[in-house]
Order: sequence, then C-alpha cells, then structure tokens
Amino acid sequence: MNKSAHQIYEKDFYAWTMQNAKLLREGKFSEIDIEHIAEELECLGRREKRKLNDRLAILIAHLLKWEFLREQRTSGWKYVIKEQRKQIDRCLNDNPSLKSSLNENLIDAYKVAILIAAGDMNISYKTFPTEYPYSFEEIFNEDFFPG
Repeated sequence: MNKSAHQIYEKDFYAWTMQNAKLLREGKFSEIDIEHIAEELECLGRREKRKLNDRLAILIAHLLKWEFLREQRTSGWKYVIKEQRKQIDRCLNDNPSLKSSLNENLIDAYKVAILIAAGDMNISYKTFPTEYPYSFEEIFNEDFFPG
C-alpha cells in the first residue's frame, strides 16, 4: 500500500472505495490497498451478523411481550412478529453461513431482548427467565406465539 492510498482512505472513504474498485476491475492488484480492503470486508461480514442479531433480539422481545402482556395483544402485533421472522429468514437466505452460529446468536440476542422488553413494558428485566425460553423450532415457526 502506498502512502497516498492510506491518506485517501483516512480522508475520503468514498473516493478510496471507487479508486480501489477501479484498480480491481483493471487487474492492477499491486496498486490496491489490500490491508484496508480486507478490513472493510471483515467489517461487512460483522455488519451482516449484527443485523441478524438485532432482528433476533427484536423478534424475541416481541415474543416476550406477547407472552407477558396477554391482555394487550392485537392482530397488528402478530404481523410485527411475522414480519421479523420473514426478515430473519431473508437475512439467513442471503448469508447461509450465519446459520452455523444461530444457537449462540439466539442466546446473545436474548440478553438484549429482555432489556428491550423490560424497557417497553416498564418492568424489571429480572421478570423474565434467566435462560433463553424458546426452542429453535418455536422461534422460527410462523404459527408459534407463546402463552
């Protein structure tokens, strides 16, 4: 990597991306900013995983609220849960390798979900089970609504 590539990366990310895309297409591999390209590719991968985890946390939070707020359930809420499942399914179809760590992601997402649900419900997060309460099959079953 030359000094000018590093300066462009630091000062104008968009220009850096366009320059390196052009160099790649032209086959000028010795001129590309390999270090930063690798870093950015890893960042893109982490972003996809984070997007999945965020969707899982939102879905689980809604399932918890559905279970704990029985008297406030509405059909619109059901559609929010269904929509989250579809978004997760789309994310997994676009990134099938994320399926291999899904159980771990569900446990991590649950830690965030109880905070979301507790905040939305204005109750203590300790109200919810300490262990993740839903099976893998339940969370992805479009007909599953707890309680």
